[in-house]
Amino acid sequence: MQNLKGTKDYLPEEQVVRNNIKQTLERVFCLYGFKPIETPMLCYYDLLASKYSGGAEILKEVYKLQDQGKRDLGLRYDLTIPFAKLIGMNKEIRMPFKRYEIGKVFRDGPIKVGRNREFTQCDVDVVGIKATLAEAELIEMAMEAFKRLKIDVYIEYNNRKLLTGFLRVMGIKDEKMNEVILSLDKIEKIGVEGVKEEVVSKGIEPEIIKEILRIAVDKEKRTLEYYKANYNEELLNEGVKELEELQGYIRAFELDNKTLFNPFLARGLDIYTGTVYEIFLEDRSITSSIGGGGRYNKIIGEFLNEEKEYPAVGMSFGLDVIFAAMSLKERAENLCFIDIFVIPMNTEKEALKLAASLRKMGYRVDMEMMGKKLKKSLDYANKENIPFVIVLGENELKDGIIKLKDMKIGKDIEIPLDNLVLIKERLNYD
Repeated sequence: MQNLKGTKDYLPEEQVVRNNIKQTLERVFCLYGFKPIETPMLCYYDLLASKYSGGAEILKEVYKLQDQGKRDLGLRYDLTIPFAKLIGMNKEIRMPFKRYEIGKVFRDGPIKVGRNREFTQCDVDVVGIKATLAEAELIEMAMEAFKRLKIDVYIEYNNRKLLTGFLRVMGIKDEKMNEVILSLDKIEKIGVEGVKEEVVSKGIEPEIIKEILRIAVDKEKRTLEYYKANYNEELLNEGVKELEELQGYIRAFELDNKTLFNPFLARGLDIYTGTVYEIFLEDRSITSSIGGGGRYNKIIGEFLNEEKEYPAVGMSFGLDVIFAAMSLKERAENLCFIDIFVIPMNTEKEALKLAASLRKMGYRVDMEMMGKKLKKSLDYANKENIPFVIVLGENELKDGIIKLKDMKIGKDIEIPLDNLVLIKERLNYD
């Protein structure tokens, strides 16, 4: 018996950490004015395969299936395309619209640390704002989220207009542009020679890609000033202008030391039209990004066959890779799911009533129901890191007193059965 390859079960000690990540991100999303939505995991395949969605690369990883009506369906591979569909179906939504969604997505692709074939994305998107101020706010929001998660990260950023304009100057034709960009995006994974071989196989002259890669690996040419001073191409100039605006906001947020301009950062999907960014661990203990996103101004309008533009920008946080990045041992040490464990001694009915009363007070309460002897019940409470135990016997009922045992120090605290509120007062435990 085993799980399907690329899927995973999470035990309580792991899931509580994952829940903490989700709750932390959700609190930060709400802090910045994002509203919750939910979209279906199951989509029409035509939606996922649209030329305005992820492109040919991502379609290789789509899980495709049919329903009983022989309709072609697919499992969503991200949360952006279903969101674009939602906007198209609900034109009454007021702009700008800021949303967040946390949900599972599916990709039949390579498995690595933090990336299975079924994984959870935590996305934020804003539609209706053209200004790069929206990107800057997302970058600032991401840094706040990781600060709360106690994870040190930095963000690399670029603009697809700058990259596309530069490649045009270098002689790459528009019909080959996305293929070349997809290959350049793999430079850290497959190296310079790997990129060169891949691009040449796509029909690009070796001398052109050689010159592009020479510039790509030259650290002195990784400044916005270099591209502004050495190239004059319309789209590139637009990218430079937007990047200058973004850098101004980054300085205003005092995030210069947490961000890095990377002129060859591309992001894999075809949908991006402007700013792109990726989030990396500072210690690079995981080399792949743990989040990313960018601006995609065209796909919503094109999905709807409308001339109207729906400027949009988003950011996605990978829950599974963030979970992998966190030290589970540190986070789950002395983990406790229960506040009080009630052990009945031939007093099951009364113990149930007591447990119900304690739960109404806000405590997480469990009760021994297997008829174990007292010693084994106390051993269980210790192993589960339960801090307090109540042994409820006939004598306690007769005296109207319960003894709340502090398992760490072995001390009993007497509490009147008819005044359980004293538990909080005696323990200062809320």
